[in-house]
Amino acid sequence: MDEKVLAAQRFVNEYNVSGIPKLEETGRTGWPVMRALTRVLQYHLGISNLSDSFGPATMAALQANYPSVDTTSILGGINRVIQSALYCKGYDGEDINGVFGSRTAAAVTKMKTEMGVIGSSPGGSVTPKVFKALLNLDAYVLLTGGTSSVQSVQRWMNGKYLSRRDYQIIPCDGNFSRDVQSALMYAIQYTAGMADGVANGNFGPGTQSALQSNPLTVGSTGDWVRLFSAAMLFNRRPNVTFTSTYTSTLSTRVKTFQSFVKLPQSGNADFATWASLLVSHGDQSRSGTAADTSTTLNAARIDALKAAGYQVVGRYLCRTPGSSFAKEIQPGELALCASKGLKVFPIFQTSGDEVGYFTYERGLNSGHTALNYARWHGFKPGSRIYFAVDFDAMDHEVDSAIIPYFSGIADVMQSYGFEYKTGIYASRNICSRVSALELADASFVSDMSSKFSGNMGYPLPANWAFDQIVTTTVGTGSGAIAVDKNIASGRDVGQATFSPTGTGGGFNERKFPFEQRGLLLDNLRTYLFGLGYGDTGSPGPEGLLRLRSTPESLDKVLEHDELITSLANTLRIRKALIQSVLFQEVRHYSSQDVLSDTWVVQYHEGLGALPGYPSDSSTGIGQIYGWVAIQARNWGIVNSKIGGVQMDSQNEDHCYLVWKKLKNDESFNVSTIPLVLLHGASKMSDVTPPHLDSTDAHTQRILGRYNGTGDAADEYGAKVFGYYQIFEAFNLAARSFI
Repeated sequence: MDEKVLAAQRFVNEYNVSGIPKLEETGRTGWPVMRALTRVLQYHLGISNLSDSFGPATMAALQANYPSVDTTSILGGINRVIQSALYCKGYDGEDINGVFGSRTAAAVTKMKTEMGVIGSSPGGSVTPKVFKALLNLDAYVLLTGGTSSVQSVQRWMNGKYLSRRDYQIIPCDGNFSRDVQSALMYAIQYTAGMADGVANGNFGPGTQSALQSNPLTVGSTGDWVRLFSAAMLFNRRPNVTFTSTYTSTLSTRVKTFQSFVKLPQSGNADFATWASLLVSHGDQSRSGTAADTSTTLNAARIDALKAAGYQVVGRYLCRTPGSSFAKEIQPGELALCASKGLKVFPIFQTSGDEVGYFTYERGLNSGHTALNYARWHGFKPGSRIYFAVDFDAMDHEVDSAIIPYFSGIADVMQSYGFEYKTGIYASRNICSRVSALELADASFVSDMSSKFSGNMGYPLPANWAFDQIVTTTVGTGSGAIAVDKNIASGRDVGQATFSPTGTGGGFNERKFPFEQRGLLLDNLRTYLFGLGYGDTGSPGPEGLLRLRSTPESLDKVLEHDELITSLANTLRIRKALIQSVLFQEVRHYSSQDVLSDTWVVQYHEGLGALPGYPSDSSTGIGQIYGWVAIQARNWGIVNSKIGGVQMDSQNEDHCYLVWKKLKNDESFNVSTIPLVLLHGASKMSDVTPPHLDSTDAHTQRILGRYNGTGDAADEYGAKVFGYYQIFEAFNLAARSFI
């Protein structure tokens, strides 16, 4: 806790004014206190509608009434705002006593020096733009990740362009950001001679014309070179210095950058190079050899694309559920592409345009669904599937949603032996962050969305494969097709031939229609009532030990509906098999199961285990033994159902490792259920493996095998088959609905 920040918070809390909030007195700086101080300033300026934002009205009021606040100021309230803000930004604010003394002036002088504006705004006075910079959280000293070279540019721009009307003081922390990018664009426009009110920070026709008129070569000097070298630094190009002279060394660095973004390697600062440095989409008129489209590729369109120089096209694996728009690859389309020499790379996107879509569980579902469709369409092992994030996610949303989503995808891909590689379609920042965690190995960058915050202030990801720069129309007549033009790095060349399986796709299991939950619950209750069950407990002496009711058990099954649907489609078994077993095990979970789990932990962890304590038990949501899971997953690996490394079901350490994952990871447990069913069926010579048309008799025996062999297994199969019939009736209706 900082006592001076605490004093600033208490100063704000002295105001009993509508629109000025009461702050929590924590002694920690942050946006709440800065926004509150902004409101206090506005109150003293006579602004009636107080706001968190230091906007045009606040700026105009300061400029009109207090263009300079200094040691001559007797404005006690405004002086205390300045002193409070100084402390919140790490400077000496004297005693927050309302007297603008020598210490306050010295602190302002120090801050302005670190801003780089002391030459343009000498002394310890607070001018309106300095006041605005004082009331935010920008830093003017190096922060983590910042470089002194970038900081030099930031301070130079602040000092040089402070007097321009629309230029605002930017941070000098050594880090490139959206605000720094905007300031650079203004600086270029001012250098091009644009007047205040004309310069707007956009990469418009006037700016583009100015860049085209000012190419730089070895020997060029002046501010244009400074700005170009700044742009190189902001793009994190190595071994570049902030300079006013275009040297042969800088030219060499430019050639390296041009090679990275796939521009001609002239070493000169031509328009295309400027564009690639300044705006995410770069020069949109340049030629691309890759494209992506939601339009079916027919012969005429493929010919048009080939004639325009396109070599590879991204196509969607499936359509958005519930949509009538057929954006997905159509039967025969890939064969036609192959026959005409057009390569294809797969894109997976069913939604992905808002943060609520992205969860770990959804990642599991997306991974399974994409794998299923990729196989069906004939993409061979080793192909890379690009999973889409089609909105401007903020960093906290990347942490809370996007990374868990891609973690789910990664877990699926790992479980299938990385049959397919994982790529990401997103803004620069998201691509880089997900790739840094090794959750994607190539980036399809949505650079066409140049206003995305994730594209402004971020360099092109190092692992970029495709750079999407503009929507365009290729061809005419029946060959006309709208595509997004992409620049290709060569990291991913797409696929030239295909081996469709003829099974899979979207013609099998579908998600449960949740509006029918009540009807499904009624059916299950009726069946259970016939077996002597109420909503809780069960017949027999163990009934009182049951811990979950019928509604709770159904909700647990439905909680995993996306994953169960994907597993069923990927492994080509009826969804009801997984649902019925899971419902049975959840419904019969008891305090005895809890005790058994405790004994297993005590056995392995040395926590007072007694003789006879088990080393393994049925555990987790699907009540599976560790050794059973190992054998089932080993069978899946051997039979190419999943990937991975086989383990030893007789090894207690292996069993305990898997047991803990079964116990603590519901998704892993649910994913193991169909493998146990398939493995069990493989042991019965007179039963065909579960498939889409298994007989009722075979289905009942397969369900019984989940619980072992003998009379108990037969009884289990007969009871669970009743659940199966109920779930299958609802699944059949869902499959029949197009």
